[in-house]
Amino acid sequence: MRSAILGEFMGTFILILLGNGVVAGVLLKRSKAENAGWMVICTAWAFAVLCGIFTANLFGSPDAHLNPAFTLAFAITTHDYSKVLPYIGAQIAGAIVGATTVWLFYQPFWAGTPDAEAKRACFCTSPAIRNYPSNFISEVIATFVLVLVAGAMGSRLVLSSGAANGVGPFLVGCIVWGVGLSLGGTTGYAINPARDFGPRIAHAILPIAGKTTSDWSYAWVPFLGPMVGGAIAGAILLALGA
Repeated sequence: MRSAILGEFMGTFILILLGNGVVAGVLLKRSKAENAGWMVICTAWAFAVLCGIFTANLFGSPDAHLNPAFTLAFAITTHDYSKVLPYIGAQIAGAIVGATTVWLFYQPFWAGTPDAEAKRACFCTSPAIRNYPSNFISEVIATFVLVLVAGAMGSRLVLSSGAANGVGPFLVGCIVWGVGLSLGGTTGYAINPARDFGPRIAHAILPIAGKTTSDWSYAWVPFLGPMVGGAIAGAILLALGA
């Protein structure tokens, strides 16, 4: 039953369930976490990544990418592109199911929240200031940092035997936490095409009470930006022999 594809699906499902779950808890009216703030969101997303990685491992993915930008970056470093399409498909599917589960979990709260954009934010990202070139660059840089530092943590150039077994997921969670706090304020730090694209699809098709459009005119930014950032980081890791 275990397989790498199932692992990527289940890991991304848990990632989105917990990650978008905290956004919904903070933004939806009458939630006990309402108005808990940015620190709570960034911290929970870090834990969501940790939980997603361990879940992916459990279900059979030793890579536990959960993120097309990671999948592309490590395809570049290994010259093995065979996993790119299967992993990305599984990650997006897992993200759709995770976002749908968030909708089900918070079912009584959607109708009681009048702000349609806040409801959309429980699924996908949007920029604080809409400036497409700037938004794109933000996603490129933030994802570049994420992938480069994650690659460094697992590199024998940094630690003689790579990150200690079992410690890697905690370290990646710390990177996500840091990226969110330092670089997340401009776009909401998608830093993961599946994290944004899958839930945006869910937002578009689900019968969410009082929802607005799914803002497809912006959707290319959190998809292409992270892919470019991941590819740049992968190329640098390859050049360094990491």
